[in-house]
Amino acid sequence: MIDYILPFLILIMIVVFIHEYGHYYFAKRYGVAVTDFSIGFGKEIFGWNDKSGTRWKICWIPLGGYVKFFGDRNVFSQADQEKLIEKYNEEDRKKLFVLKPLYQRALIVFGGPLANFLLALLIFFSIYTFAGKDFTPAMINEVQKDSPAMIGGLKQNDIILEIDGNEVKSIMDVSKFITLSTDDFIDFKVKRSYDEILLKVKPKMVLSEDNLGNKINKRIVGIKLSAYNNEINHVKLGPAQAIYHAANEVYFVSISSLKYIGAMIFGKADTSQLGGPIRIAKISGQVAEFGLLAFVSMMAYISISLGLINLFPIPMLDGGHLMFYAFEKVLGRPLSQKTQEGFFRIGMFLLLTLMIFTTFNDLKDLGLFS
Repeated sequence: MIDYILPFLILIMIVVFIHEYGHYYFAKRYGVAVTDFSIGFGKEIFGWNDKSGTRWKICWIPLGGYVKFFGDRNVFSQADQEKLIEKYNEEDRKKLFVLKPLYQRALIVFGGPLANFLLALLIFFSIYTFAGKDFTPAMINEVQKDSPAMIGGLKQNDIILEIDGNEVKSIMDVSKFITLSTDDFIDFKVKRSYDEILLKVKPKMVLSEDNLGNKINKRIVGIKLSAYNNEINHVKLGPAQAIYHAANEVYFVSISSLKYIGAMIFGKADTSQLGGPIRIAKISGQVAEFGLLAFVSMMAYISISLGLINLFPIPMLDGGHLMFYAFEKVLGRPLSQKTQEGFFRIGMFLLLTLMIFTTFNDLKDLGLFS
């Protein structure tokens, strides 16, 4: 169990720290006083005060963190602004988050998700620069009899060029693109001799295992791949190429995640793959056994997920605050306190529902529910 917990704690603490530091950086840039910088919730384990008066601390519940601003409050109305002006002197008013211009508040809030995307970008850039990236063309070595691939017209020695419009740059892309597809049919573009052919394949959903041995519902088409001409093309990239491919990976993961979430909402994707902290902890431990490279790669994907989820327009998340600022920009004033409190209740309900659902999936994954 400790083999799972320790990697999970390291991963979560780094990703959460980077997220919160994004908020902290922009707050300090615009002169907002920060009273607390916390990794985790609940009772403090240990901490210290810096020279600006910020309390840096680590708390017992490591499932997130927060940055607390001077005079901070969850809801804010026009009436609150008048009270704040009366309550604080002129020097203190300059340190208040809620009295900052709208664009500065928006950047401070957006700073958290932005930091997560930048962390992922840095990780992918470092991997492609120092470890390299695979560019081995994917050739079909075998098409299983009566499989969806055979029915769809795929043949041995076909070179896979695209899947669902996504360019297949590496043999490793094939499984990823098939797994992330949500439509009834998967579009394959293959090169056969000198011709490029478009084919539609209807995958089967089967209960299988991933590379870590976890049971998953997997979309399969029934093909086995090999390297084209049996040559592996794994190269270390220069800075320009590395940053391009790193940015492309962050973009692809973000867009694919949004598409998959949309498909789950409309019942077209498998919701059993949606996991919470228990599943992340389990997978973190399993991935850590494969070495540092696999572990930091997972950290990049978790960082993207955290940044993306926090941008959802749900009150209590960063995206919820940005939604309020959009209303404020349009209306010319903040929403009333009563309206904001109503939104926060809805946000709390949605987050609790998601937490219960993912926890149920986690427990089912552990075999506690059938």
